[in-house]
Amino acid sequence: MSQVYDDRPCELGEGPLWHPERKQLYWFDILSNRMMSKEGDQARVWEFDENVSAAGWIDSDTLMIASETGLWRFGLESHAKELIVPLEADNPVTRSNDGRTDPWGGFWIGTMGKNAESGAGSIYRYWKGELRPLVRGVTISNAICFAPDRSCSFYSDTVTKQVMRWEVDAETGWPIGNAAVFLDLQSESLNPDGAVVDHGGNIWIAQWGASRVAAYTPGGQFLKAVDFDAEHTSCPSFGGDDLTTLFCTTARQGLEADTLMQTPTNGMTFAAPDVGRGQAEHRVIL
Repeated sequence: MSQVYDDRPCELGEGPLWHPERKQLYWFDILSNRMMSKEGDQARVWEFDENVSAAGWIDSDTLMIASETGLWRFGLESHAKELIVPLEADNPVTRSNDGRTDPWGGFWIGTMGKNAESGAGSIYRYWKGELRPLVRGVTISNAICFAPDRSCSFYSDTVTKQVMRWEVDAETGWPIGNAAVFLDLQSESLNPDGAVVDHGGNIWIAQWGASRVAAYTPGGQFLKAVDFDAEHTSCPSFGGDDLTTLFCTTARQGLEADTLMQTPTNGMTFAAPDVGRGQAEHRVIL
């Protein structure tokens, strides 16, 4: 059973990150330009002057944060913000979206149009000081995550209703050849959003509009689903002391006022204990 972890509603909750050293969850409300967290029962928030959407951890006090104009080094206590590399900073149409650190310390980050303009986004990888484009012509970049055996990466363009699997070099993490369809959800009319891979290689995918996170085996077979009391589930993350709690952000974006009144938990951040066992989030290596 899932429960509300944080009752502050997000217009577009995204990018949950369990910091393995701080034992603390961070997440974003993209459209409100803020990052959120909790320390015990105390709610915390960091305000920014532009859209922010995803993060990786650099050390116990520092995150890499993806914004609509760049990747930034950000001090959690000092609030010091330093540009690492620009990200489509000359393109006012786009913003950052889904992102995650890979097992080699690289950071994959997707962009998209602020109004989901068709094909306006891309997916990049930052590694060893270089930001390199991997996929162009993406409408809604999502589901960026990595197999624990370093064999492959996953990603999705949500509008296609497909999740792609891409073989990667075991030594460097750079993709090899062409990505192939791993999961086709068109017949079920399901929209793959953010995703995370657990300790056993199963992929857990938030399905926008379906009120759930669904798990699939490494072979692409449906395993099980965890339901949440919010229509637009957006991104999962494993956390907690033993990495067996599945956190999930949600969104209010596009929902009618009557829906929000009837189900005020839309947009809140949830936790479902004991549903699986995740892998610890990898450290970003600058």
